[in-house]
Amino acid sequence: MRDRLTDTLYGLGWATVKKLPEPVAAALGRTVADTAWKRRGKGVLRLEANLARVVPDASPERLAELSKSGMRSYMRYWMESFRLPAWDEERAKQSFDLKDVHRLTEAIAEGRGVVAALPHLANWDLAGVWVTRALGIPFTTVAERLKPESLYDRFVAYRESLGMEVVPHTGGSAFGTLARRLRDGGLVCLVADRDLSASGVEVKFFGETARMPAGPALLAQQTGALLMPVTLWYDDTSVMKGRIHPPVDVPETGTRAEKTSVMTQALADAFATGIADHPEDWHMLQRLWLADLDDSGSEEWRT
Repeated sequence: MRDRLTDTLYGLGWATVKKLPEPVAAALGRTVADTAWKRRGKGVLRLEANLARVVPDASPERLAELSKSGMRSYMRYWMESFRLPAWDEERAKQSFDLKDVHRLTEAIAEGRGVVAALPHLANWDLAGVWVTRALGIPFTTVAERLKPESLYDRFVAYRESLGMEVVPHTGGSAFGTLARRLRDGGLVCLVADRDLSASGVEVKFFGETARMPAGPALLAQQTGALLMPVTLWYDDTSVMKGRIHPPVDVPETGTRAEKTSVMTQALADAFATGIADHPEDWHMLQRLWLADLDDSGSEEWRT
């Protein structure tokens, strides 16, 4: 029953929000965010606990302000995402400003594959639409299996309608598909600040140990693709901002595991820079650090 309800609610969002005038949709998003924030549910409390690590000297009042802004940012993501299929090409092109984009375009022009790795900052779907429409660069990404299956199918259909190739996270074939795209000089985009397998690489993240997926570093090593961290943020305009960081080098020496550890730590450091600058735009409402995980929290990690 809960799975069917979840699928129904997402379906209503995609069907109705995209038809609303933009100011109405934005106001609705703020109202929903503020209501959720006032209820102090598990997601809001987890967001505040995560933000406390990002801004360790913040007072309780400051953390409350950040979590309220964070929920508004999170709902802006959803309102935009629900409306993206209805945006024309010009609207999509004007909604994102990406700094140092030459790092991506030059690599693709040279036939070099690129792994773009992002944290859960601002709206990664909007960034993807901009890449396909403004730059004309197709890309492949991975989708986490969701319950119910109909909800997963809905997300896949949504992202494919925006011009993305989507492969499932589970099933064993994702890595091979991504590697082939990279060897062909293509672009792969991965949200990579939370390990979905619980067997990722341990990194120091804001001074404590967390796990992040090994996939981006392994793909770069195996295919020769460039590994580029990307961070996103909102400001007080309607245009999302972003930055492509310098590529993460593959170490010249060490075992594959050692190289993967070094490269994943470099990703974590780049992510931390973007998150520290814009903590309110980090949509991390799940457990992340190992100190927060226990047997009862392991499934929350995977959702």
